[in-house]
Amino acid sequence: MILRLIMNNSIQNSEVLIGDYIKTLRKKHKIKKSEYLSSGSIPVVDQGQDFIAGYIDDAERSYDGKLPVIVFGDHTCTLKYVDFPFAVGADGTQLIRPTEDFDIRYLYYALRDLSLEHFGYQRHFKYLKTSKILCPPMPIQSKIAAILSAYDDLIENNTRRIKILEDMAQTLYQEWFVHFRFPGHENVPMVESPLGPIPQGWKVGELGDLAESIRRNVKPRDVKQETPYFGLEHLPRKSIALSNWDSVASINSAKLRFKKGEILFGKIRPYFHKVGVAPLNGICSSDTIVIHPKINEYFAITLSYVSSEHFIKYATTTSQGSKMPRADWKVLVKYPVIVPPDQITQRFNTFTCEVIDKIHNLIFQNANLRQTRDLLLPKLISGEIDVSEIDIDTNGMQPTKGGTYIPYPLTARLHSDRKILGGKPVIKGTRLAVAFILDLLKQGWSEDDIVENYPSVVHEDIEACHAYQEKVTRASVSR
Repeated sequence: MILRLIMNNSIQNSEVLIGDYIKTLRKKHKIKKSEYLSSGSIPVVDQGQDFIAGYIDDAERSYDGKLPVIVFGDHTCTLKYVDFPFAVGADGTQLIRPTEDFDIRYLYYALRDLSLEHFGYQRHFKYLKTSKILCPPMPIQSKIAAILSAYDDLIENNTRRIKILEDMAQTLYQEWFVHFRFPGHENVPMVESPLGPIPQGWKVGELGDLAESIRRNVKPRDVKQETPYFGLEHLPRKSIALSNWDSVASINSAKLRFKKGEILFGKIRPYFHKVGVAPLNGICSSDTIVIHPKINEYFAITLSYVSSEHFIKYATTTSQGSKMPRADWKVLVKYPVIVPPDQITQRFNTFTCEVIDKIHNLIFQNANLRQTRDLLLPKLISGEIDVSEIDIDTNGMQPTKGGTYIPYPLTARLHSDRKILGGKPVIKGTRLAVAFILDLLKQGWSEDDIVENYPSVVHEDIEACHAYQEKVTRASVSR
């Protein structure tokens, strides 16, 4: 429907000074970067590129004002729409709400449409306040916000699905290769090894037995300008989903070529934990290690090892250099690994490859959604697309970025602890989230499949997950 909107003459808008129509909110507590946790009950939002920069567990230090708010990065010019409980990151994080003349969601998109000049690492809030935007009638603002929010909601939903898929692959790796609860483990005795007890028939080796680094040097002038380019800035922390990239047109120095499905490892400051799977062919920074399994069946186990916290610690402690420490592949290949029998390796690889394919499909869906949204944004804000005659529900479209679970009473089979997965409901005696089990069922897994692949789960646990979902659904409908 959105793409069938009729192009029309500009609607009559009044142009206003932003500083006259926004309120800067008080920040009682500001969280220093040194206090950020990798997980916790309260997300920290700051002026960085990542939507959530970290976490804290002290609810007393969270933002206690009205929601939603717009976060503006004074130094970075980053804009974020935050409608969930959060803590404010220190230094340069400005919190904004509009006067009653603006719909806050419309204001957020109007600010995103600004071409605010960037002056390096200095404060930009003063320039934002002296800029001007159009202020159409409130019904028009609400419709524009609803249209653009619909795209962002779809993107956010896909992003959550990507996170669930990543958790699925990580959970199976932990079950099979860390806790050794693989299918049939009950009948396999444990034997001693240099790495401690391992299942009989498994062997100890090195990462170099599984994978190799491939350097394909390339100059930008030798490839098409639209070729995707992945700089280290495009590799997210602690996520194998590479959702953002640029083009070769933006670079001028020699890089490395990679192929779809290869693993990209950011070797500068390896503690940043930048490891991902290439969703398409392209080129990357020369400070990236391109990792390729020696045989296809080793892909999943290689990815699981090099993206693990233990491997990141190994890469960090063995890196060279003080100001810009770099990991060295010649050292990384010596990382000790446990290699299972072929049957387990192949089964794990099949599962993980299916997960990666789904992640990549969602990445491309999001890329298309962002492209369409960004094409619509300036046309909607300027009034080039007239929405005055469009029938749009503007009441029920509230983005739910970063929402938290509803703490309904759990059962004897389920448990909720803030220290486990940030308080998400999990099956007792495991770290398997209820949402994880429900997602497996949605993807067509039978209860028998789940019990077989996750031996710590029994059928009563799955029934409890169904019951929990019904409680959440009933409560949502009643609202």
